[in-house]
Amino acid sequence: MFDFGRMFNDNMGLGPRMSNFSTQYRCYSILMLPGQEREDVEKGGKIIMPPSALDQLSRLHISYPMLFKLTNVKGNRTTHCGVLEFVADEGKIYLPYWMMENLCVSQGDLVGVQNCTLPVATYSKFQPHSPDFLDITNPKAVLENALRNFACLSKADVISIQYNNKKYNLSVLEVKPGDAVSIIECDMSVEFATPIGYTHPEREKPKEEEEVCGSIVGTPDVKKALEEYIRENRGFQGFQGKGVRLDGKKKNVHDPKVDIDINEFERGIPNYNWAFGNFRYIRNNTPTDKKDQEVAGPSFSAFAGGGNALRKKRKS
Repeated sequence: MFDFGRMFNDNMGLGPRMSNFSTQYRCYSILMLPGQEREDVEKGGKIIMPPSALDQLSRLHISYPMLFKLTNVKGNRTTHCGVLEFVADEGKIYLPYWMMENLCVSQGDLVGVQNCTLPVATYSKFQPHSPDFLDITNPKAVLENALRNFACLSKADVISIQYNNKKYNLSVLEVKPGDAVSIIECDMSVEFATPIGYTHPEREKPKEEEEVCGSIVGTPDVKKALEEYIRENRGFQGFQGKGVRLDGKKKNVHDPKVDIDINEFERGIPNYNWAFGNFRYIRNNTPTDKKDQEVAGPSFSAFAGGGNALRKKRKS
């Protein structure tokens, strides 16, 4: 197929139109930008380039939005970014300070700038550098709002966001579908790894338990408290007085209020038919039905024993 556009450019002496932008600039932090302080640039992931770059980019067949790959000329460190404005001095670009730290460059170092095309992000995973990030009520919403000032993300980068006048650094552990992705107008799922320096709270070891008559009784302190409760709430006990021998010797009498054996008490059976909102009143009335009496057993009645006469009555 014949290319009329290429023929026209060749005939006019312009040559074929290129689609690659690759050059080098001296990099400086946003604080070095002349004029008013630009905090909005420091909070995002975009750079400021000179007007000549815009003029050259407008003559190329490049994809939009404009995304660039930054390379440290002295080292093998790269990252990706977008462009915010073309107002920098010629031969200079201005970067957020956290981006300069990722590239390991200082003020005035050479940085290679090359246009690129990145896939749209679908997944990302971040790791906060401080446990203080957990104090944020809704960290995903805060991160989503901060990433509106970013154009792309690169794996292994450390980005910086601000919330309530406090900076939080986050490592980009993983991004999909590539090692560098565009986050402009995308539906991206976000996950967080455990923050650096965070220690899980230690759980107290469960105390040793011993089983008594089908019920679980804990440590000796719990057992002692249970015995005291039974001793105080045991109720009336008939014929529990102490006896005295005429010869002065002590009589071995066990005081039931002192000698308590919790093994004698069985665990209660819960009401499995209970429903929320219902109240059940258990009354201690003597059952009137004979069957219920046989099941319940005879109830205690003090001084209810029968008497016997020493002298038998004569039969008339």
